[in-house]
Amino acid sequence: MANNSTKAGYDIKELHAKMLDILSAIDETCRKYNLRYYLIAGTMLGAVRHKGFIPWDDDADICMPHSDYDKLIAHSNEWLPERYELICAENDKDYPQPFAKIQDSHTTIIEHAHLRYLGGAYIDVFPLDGMPDGKWAQRWHYFKYKHFCKLLYFTYRDPYRHGRGPSSWLPLLCRKLYTVEGLQKKIRKLLTKYDFYKCKKVLCFDDGLKSIVDRDVYGTPSPYTFEGRELLGVEDYDTLLKQMYGDYMKLPPVEHQRQHNFYYLDLDTPYREYKGDK
Repeated sequence: MANNSTKAGYDIKELHAKMLDILSAIDETCRKYNLRYYLIAGTMLGAVRHKGFIPWDDDADICMPHSDYDKLIAHSNEWLPERYELICAENDKDYPQPFAKIQDSHTTIIEHAHLRYLGGAYIDVFPLDGMPDGKWAQRWHYFKYKHFCKLLYFTYRDPYRHGRGPSSWLPLLCRKLYTVEGLQKKIRKLLTKYDFYKCKKVLCFDDGLKSIVDRDVYGTPSPYTFEGRELLGVEDYDTLLKQMYGDYMKLPPVEHQRQHNFYYLDLDTPYREYKGDK
């Protein structure tokens, strides 16, 4: 493959091929070690509507009950194939996201210039957690999560993204009051308050309140054809996708069929060999 280094625009099929290999490695690992995972969000939608990736979608998501998520984190170095790495707050105190990624260490991605976290092409891995009973309790629980995530974002990001005027004051204040490591611990404590297996209602927090469903909706991880391979997804996908997307089999307008513009993308060079200004 020709060098695919770009700051805007790239062959999404080449990125999909890398992501599919990561998904296959996750699937093989989870089956081997009896870990439960599900395709989620747009990746679950892609499995149902397109039998694979949504053609313009350049990320992929899975979720795991938090206990399985923790097991994968603890054993990722020994269980995953050598080229794939799991990165998260639990193994990197400077990691800026409230969920894990499994990345291809033979590639390089910088998603956003103002965050500048260097890594490889990846799959997002979200913990799947329980929720309290009652809509107002659920809303308050979710609000606290979003509040901590916003603080995490401002604490990590370049405070001078928009210059050295008033726009820098909030990020600078957050850096004085919080640390990335401390906020990650608060988020973890919040997420693990309600056990997935003991609650009727569950949530993949990154997907928002619309994705709160009965635990039985996830059910037993069920096989779906995905780009010619078999991956595992939500058992009652129809209930989840209707709740999240409405008429999910209808394609969105062309103007909403957008890819990311990664700040930097190179699918041929390991991120540890990146020579740019990190």
